[in-house]
Amino acid sequence: MRKLLLALLGLLLVAGAGAAIYWHHSSKVMQAAGPLREPLELQVKPGASVRAVLADLDKWGALADRRAVEFQLRVRGWPQVKSGRYDIAAGASPAEILRQLEEGRVLLESLTVVEGWTFADMRKVIEAHPQLKNTLRGKDTAELMAAIGHPGEHPEGRFFPDTYRFAAGTTDRDLLLLAYRKMAEALDAAWAGRAPDLPLASAYEALTLASIVEKETGLASERPRIAGVFVTRLRRNMRLQTDPTVIYGIGPTYDGNIRERDLRTDTPYNTYTRNGLPPTPIALPSREALAAVAHPLETGDIFFVATGDGDGSHVFSATLEAHNAAVARYLARLRGNKTR
Repeated sequence: MRKLLLALLGLLLVAGAGAAIYWHHSSKVMQAAGPLREPLELQVKPGASVRAVLADLDKWGALADRRAVEFQLRVRGWPQVKSGRYDIAAGASPAEILRQLEEGRVLLESLTVVEGWTFADMRKVIEAHPQLKNTLRGKDTAELMAAIGHPGEHPEGRFFPDTYRFAAGTTDRDLLLLAYRKMAEALDAAWAGRAPDLPLASAYEALTLASIVEKETGLASERPRIAGVFVTRLRRNMRLQTDPTVIYGIGPTYDGNIRERDLRTDTPYNTYTRNGLPPTPIALPSREALAAVAHPLETGDIFFVATGDGDGSHVFSATLEAHNAAVARYLARLRGNKTR
């Protein structure tokens, strides 16, 4: 009996020594640089177990000793890994990889919303993005605005043009809500710091005018001066007479050409037939357009026309005679370019 007890004790000592040796080995494996020679893009599916993730890492050659890693985790506890796409660095240790997955440091996707786009343009790009989860597809704009917590609001102009970074699987609602909040913050800041005595009754009117300035601007440095022309016209109770509002009023049937009859056809957005601002913005204005409207450069000019130089610049005029002469020069330049 005594010999048996001694034998069992010996086995336990050997097993304990073996376990200690293996613990030491597996601890070194966890911290040592891994065998990956090039970065690996790893996809962790929602609900994937840590063992399944380790199997994938082992398959792609990111682990030197998968069993040692699993041994460590059985003792230390299994982490909670987050789903998504990960960029696993070359030579990353198992500890580094698991920390990255546990913290959810996923690869970020991007989507760019361009200033001057309409909300319809923005929505098309969102719906086409392969890494966004579409939850609002097929809903009309009223349903969409209600879904982001702003029922009854017109969507045009309400979303900030920017490049957005997000994790794969982010919902369209979350991205739209972020863009809405960014525009609200930018508009609030511009309106709070506006010049005194502007002929604008509200921040929403400033947003509407900024959308017109955005559509009329070809050269960024001209935004304040273009805003100044429109502000001067509003002060003098002159119609804005801006083509982009007419085009917006035509809607999806616009074919790229604006005709004399379009300028005469009345719509709520035709600033040739109606006084004041249109009922809503006509595009998504930039922060710079908002700033230009908040601090317009008023020079007494009430007209502008493209120079035709190809750089988006304009000729500004304070009288109709000067404006007509500038238009004649522009048309002559166009005819000259066509005959070359």
